[in-house]
Order: sequence, then C-alpha cells, then structure tokens
Amino acid sequence: MRMIKNPQSRLGQVTIADIQFDARSRDDIPAILKGLQFLYVTEAVRNKVFALLEHSLGSGIRKDVGRPGMELWPTLVLATLKLGLNCDFDRLQELANHHNLLRQMLGHSDWEDTRTYALQTLIDNVSRLKPEVLADINQVVVEAGHELLKKKLSDPLKGRCDSFVVETDVHYPTDINLLWDAMRKLMDGAGKACERHGIRGWRQYRHHLRQLRKRYRAAQKARHSNSSAEAKKQAARRQVRQRYRDYLTQARYFVKKSQQVLDHLAQHGDCVTILQIDGYIRHAQRQIDQIERRVLKDEVIPHEEKVFSIFEEHTEWISKGKAGVPVELGVRVCVLEDQHQFILHHRIMWKETDDKVAVAMVAAALERYPSLNQCSFDKGFYTPKNREALNGLLAQPVLPKKGRLSQDDRDREHSDDFRAARRQHSAVESCINNLEVRGLDRCLSYGKSGFERHVALSVVACNVHRVGMILQRQERARLRRAERRRQRPMLLAA
Repeated sequence: MRMIKNPQSRLGQVTIADIQFDARSRDDIPAILKGLQFLYVTEAVRNKVFALLEHSLGSGIRKDVGRPGMELWPTLVLATLKLGLNCDFDRLQELANHHNLLRQMLGHSDWEDTRTYALQTLIDNVSRLKPEVLADINQVVVEAGHELLKKKLSDPLKGRCDSFVVETDVHYPTDINLLWDAMRKLMDGAGKACERHGIRGWRQYRHHLRQLRKRYRAAQKARHSNSSAEAKKQAARRQVRQRYRDYLTQARYFVKKSQQVLDHLAQHGDCVTILQIDGYIRHAQRQIDQIERRVLKDEVIPHEEKVFSIFEEHTEWISKGKAGVPVELGVRVCVLEDQHQFILHHRIMWKETDDKVAVAMVAAALERYPSLNQCSFDKGFYTPKNREALNGLLAQPVLPKKGRLSQDDRDREHSDDFRAARRQHSAVESCINNLEVRGLDRCLSYGKSGFERHVALSVVACNVHRVGMILQRQERARLRRAERRRQRPMLLAA
C-alpha cells in the first residue's frame, strides 16, 4: 500500500502551507523547500504533480492493500533536495531525521514524532522515480514558474541551447587496469559462490588474486626505454612484452577456471551469480584480446571497440579541445534554457554529437512549449540541414555558420535581432554551472537508468530552486516595503 501523501494530520503537525522560511537566508535548503511548498499549496499544480506521482506507481499495482510504503510526496521532496544540494544519501538521511523544516515538509509533527528514515529506505524509494515522469513534473514546475513571473501564454519564449559533459564515476581507463577490474570481480564472485555452495577448487582464491595483482603491477610499471641505443630499446621492449605475457597467461587460466564454475552453479540454481560471473568473463576476454593485439601484435585498436569502464559501460571518451581539459570521461547532455532561466528540455546524447541533436531539441521543446519562437546555438550545432530545418520550426533561429560567410549569411548574422540573441547566448553557461552545482558535475548513480534518473532529477531540482529564489526575492521586496512604511511616520515626525 503506497499513498501520495497521508491526508490524516498528526497531533502537533504544521501544515505545509503554514511552514515559515527565512526570506533572507542565502542557503539552498530554504529556497528548495520554498519552491516545493509553492508546488504543494497551488492546488492546480499540486493536482498535476500528484497525478504524475500516482502514474509512476504503475497501472497494475493496488494502492489499498499490502504493507504501507513510503509516501510519494516525501520521496519527491527528498530526491529533489538530494540533487539540489548535490549531497550523498548519508547527508540526506541526516537531514531527513534531524532538520526541523524538512521534517515539517515531509509531514512530521514536532511533538513525539520519532519516526526516522533508514539509509536503504531512502536509496530504494528515490530510485523508484522514473525519468519520463520527472520530465513531466519538470514541465509542471516550469509552467508554474512562468505563472509566478506573470508571464502570459502568448508571450514568446526565447531559448538558448548548449551541451556539456556529465562525468561518470570511473577511474582513468587503461586496457590492463580494466582487465584487473574484471578479474578481481570475477575471482571474488566465483570464490565466494564456491564457498557458499561447497564447490571445491577455489579455497585459495584470495591468494591467487594477490598473485594476479603482482603481475598486474609488474605490467603497469613496465616502461619502454628512452635511451637512444637500439640494443637497450629492444631489451626494454622484450621485458615489457614478457611482463604482459605473464599477466595475460595467468588471467586466461582463471577465466577458464571460472567458466567451469558456471556448470556447478547451474546445478545449484544460482542464476544471479551465473549472470554476474558470465558478464565479467566476457569483459575479461575482450580485454585480454585487445591487450594481446595492441602489445604483442602491434595492432591499433579501433576506438569503437574500446570500453572505458566495466561498471559504467555507457561511459564515453570525449575530447572537446578545452584548455586544460584534454579528455572527459562521461556522457554529453544537451539543455535548452529560456530567458527566465528555467530549463525547458534536456537530452542525454548517447553516442551523439551537437550537430545531431539541434533539431530534435527544438522539436521536443516545442511539443511542450508551443510559444518558443527563438533559440540560439553555437557553431558546433551548425549543418546546412539543421539550419534549413530550424527555419521551418522557429521564427528566429540563431545558428551561426561555420567557415567563411556569404553576403546573405553576413547580413543575417549582423542583424540586430541575431546579434542581440548571440550576446544573450553565453548565459547558458550559467545554467550549465548551476546544473553542475546540482549534481551534474559527476554522476554517482549506477548504470544507464541511474544516469538518466540522475540527470532528470537535477533538472527538476534546478527549476524548483529557481521557483524558490523568485519567491524569496518577492518576499524580501515585500519586507523592504513594509520596513519603509514603518519608518515613514518616524521620518515625518523628525
């Protein structure tokens, strides 16, 4: 049984609408909670958000039977706060159990309410939120923010679009350390499975793992000679090859031995362990083949065959030519922001470049926000086809051309509207920096689905924080006006 929010009030509970925040606070927590409070107290917005959260449960799940689960409104609050603060689950647990304002937002009372949240409870429930549901919630948040700014539906939206790299939580990859990652997980998993089921032959797997690590370290420390003497170069090359050969020989032996374990595990019905071990065997075999081809056969491994992490297989090797950043390990994400600093749409660029997503970004944003009539890009998004397609979608596409300009292109790019949009385009870097502050500097969520959820939650957190900042700014302006009214009689009397 899982509810959106418990309608039954508790003794001493403060309603969400009555929670008071310090308008002059410069911390992120009050701004995020203020934005969430606005979503809750605005009835039309709350109904939309609750309907989307209910849809996230799935159509085949009964809500009136079973063990009570964590309510979905607190789940959304905690997930938004986690990304809004870019914190881990340990800090989120501390805040959920001891931060008074947050506990009021979660529906707890200040009087004899001792309920606390376990760490695994937070991890499991935040992981239930789906990226597609979060994208719909983000649209509700953006529309609520536009209404808060008194924006009319007929007022045009002016967007700016750019991409950046969200790093994955991986170490710098080399073929030998990726083989070591696969072998240590393979041997550790096979050894523990044999201990669990009483399978013989792996009693000394910890010792064998240490011996393999010695060979990995020896291959890692092997260096080609920098000497100009040809004899020394050949000797150093033979030593490097021999160390790699020893490492590969032992790795092949344990891969073959692990394959024999799969038959024994099948007899015990341990399907989960079989899938895990089989996956690491395939990783190890691929790395053994690539190391042999590169070091022993002097082949060049094609880029498309390489894998840069056995744990986060979606990780890409991205070289954007930035000063001081020769390479980034992660995935590109494209964002489209409007002139009110709300993120309208985002797209994870799986194996894509900027010029492949320009039209798709605008088309997807127009489906949700038909008033979008302008969008600016940088030159990396330009192709003649993109320019032609954007001309059919937008009243004012701002897509600068690469290379030499014709007279028509020069006239177009030197028009007042084009130049004004180009001057405003650099503000998208502030949006990207804000997203990196909200958790997109380095994604710590596991797997491809975790990456998608992490990005979607970060976008929602940014927009909720933006709503909270607008509300705080309006509240501070109201307090200043009230202070001036109080001081006016004193000034007149003086």
